[in-house]
Amino acid sequence: VMEVGKSRLEALGEVEETADLLRYYADAMEKNGGYIRELGKLSDSETNMSVLKPFGVWVVISPFNFPMALSGAPICAALITGNTVVFKGSSTTLYTGWKTAELFAEAGLPDGVFNYVSGPGRTVGQELQDNPDIAGWTFTGSYDVGMQVARNALAGRYPRPAIIEMGGKNPTIVSRNADLDKAATGVARSAFGLDGQKCSACSRVYVEEKVYDQFVRLLVEKTAALKVGNPTDRDTFMGTVIDKGAYEDYQKFVEIARRDGQVIYGGNPVTEGDFSRGYFVQPAIIAGLPEDHELVKNELFLPILFVGKVKNLEDGMAKANDTVYGLT
Repeated sequence: VMEVGKSRLEALGEVEETADLLRYYADAMEKNGGYIRELGKLSDSETNMSVLKPFGVWVVISPFNFPMALSGAPICAALITGNTVVFKGSSTTLYTGWKTAELFAEAGLPDGVFNYVSGPGRTVGQELQDNPDIAGWTFTGSYDVGMQVARNALAGRYPRPAIIEMGGKNPTIVSRNADLDKAATGVARSAFGLDGQKCSACSRVYVEEKVYDQFVRLLVEKTAALKVGNPTDRDTFMGTVIDKGAYEDYQKFVEIARRDGQVIYGGNPVTEGDFSRGYFVQPAIIAGLPEDHELVKNELFLPILFVGKVKNLEDGMAKANDTVYGLT
């Protein structure tokens, strides 16, 4: 809540998700009989088994938006399969990273089995990518850095494993037969939850021309009802964006949308009263941009939603699939 600007509900949900993921990996190890799993055989003279062997030193690099779930889960998975772990959290969520490390230490891990480091990606992160003694990686973050990790994993004496989760430019298609009220509610919550700072956020919505105007009216109505405020308040839906860089990017992208298209709703920083001390912004709905525009093509990782018209479902599917991103 205090580091990321998450609402209370989202923060509690992440803690519960982390616990569920840790249980999942522990249960999977027990279900499979530990490191050796008996397999089927064609005759009594055969013995077939799958044997798990650890890779070695495994690096976990986690993002700011889910600093506990996207660190705790891969750390647990690597440890439970016999690896040692070096964990680097986001530089903007140092306290959450430290508390996560404390919890693993309190669980009784021997010294050196689990290791926590912090620092900028350009120095600490780069060392964790380039070090030849690293056996594998779990990385969650941007497309550019993720691709760099993947290239490094393939560049040594032999390919090393890398589990990489990168960005998304996620579309929703609203057909003429949709329940427009439910669709508008779902799109608004997906686009602006956690201020749009997640790879699973809806950042594009394509609406059939026949219901476009009606849907946009409902979407603006639902979006206007979302409270921007102190994330410690129970009724707050949107807290702050993560840092000054994100705050400045938001303003830059909104100005580009105004110049090249249309801002249907929002698009302004929230600076009155107590809001002057944080990076608070309105949710923004934009339109009127060509499909090859940077705001339509690129992941913005901000509460900015593009709305476009389509002739039919086939047109919507073609535009929805026209992206380099794989999530979500």
